Amino acid sequence: MLVFLNGKFLPEAEAVVPLNDRGFLLGDGLFETMRVANGKTFRCAQHLERLARGADFLKIKPPFTPKELEKFAAQLIEQNQTPEAILRVTLTRGPGGRGYSPKNAGTPTLAMTLHPLPPQDADEPLQWSLVTSSFRIPASDALSSFKTTSKLLNIMARNDAEAQGADEALLLNTNGEVAETAGGNLFWVYQDKICTVPSGRGVLPGITRAIVLEICRSLGLETNKRVIKPEHLRNAEGLFVTNSALGIVPVAAFDGEPVAPSPLVDQIASAYNEMLLRESS
Repeated sequence: MLVFLNGKFLPEAEAVVPLNDRGFLLGDGLFETMRVANGKTFRCAQHLERLARGADFLKIKPPFTPKELEKFAAQLIEQNQTPEAILRVTLTRGPGGRGYSPKNAGTPTLAMTLHPLPPQDADEPLQWSLVTSSFRIPASDALSSFKTTSKLLNIMARNDAEAQGADEALLLNTNGEVAETAGGNLFWVYQDKICTVPSGRGVLPGITRAIVLEICRSLGLETNKRVIKPEHLRNAEGLFVTNSALGIVPVAAFDGEPVAPSPLVDQIASAYNEMLLRESS
């Protein structure tokens, strides 16, 4: 497998970064994960725009423009002959001296890698069990708007969920409100409305989240961004998680209780899959 590192296409085994890279040492960086379908990166411009905003916030100057990254991504996909895959773009502040201060950091590091799609069985559509995590996200954290490489909290939450036999963890913020899952955004159906948490409550405004809201508008489905406590999710008429790798994943169980399937979730999932096929054709 070839990877892209700082302007070069290299075999994966030859692609190395210095031990003093601040992304490795401190999680000082950003990343984006994108779905590759039919050789095209789905909603690439939206992902790279978020990466650019995050880099501006962190005061990291990317070594390439979004247009250049799109071109390099297409070349990487073609050279690896991987028309169906997951593309990850990682940007770090680059190598630097010991300590937190970024003033002595060198040239930023930019890497792109391709990964296999998560396995899915067409005869058994993916459904997740969800459990509430004991870990909490800061309710008012400017960094939550960006996909930083500092993901230890998410790792621990997912690890705890899997230890309980669940697939995914629901993260609350420090106010005890529903925020997101360890690896995606949460939606719920209530009185035929498609609801999700507003941004600014510790929630990453996901690209797939934005696409779902776009789909709802096109289908004439009413949406509602609202703050909710986890116990009130039990009144929901359907739950689903969104992320770029898997798209839309219905939740079949929440904190050990079954969640009834919703035809609205199926409708949105079908529209998402149609959009993915249409925009990649």
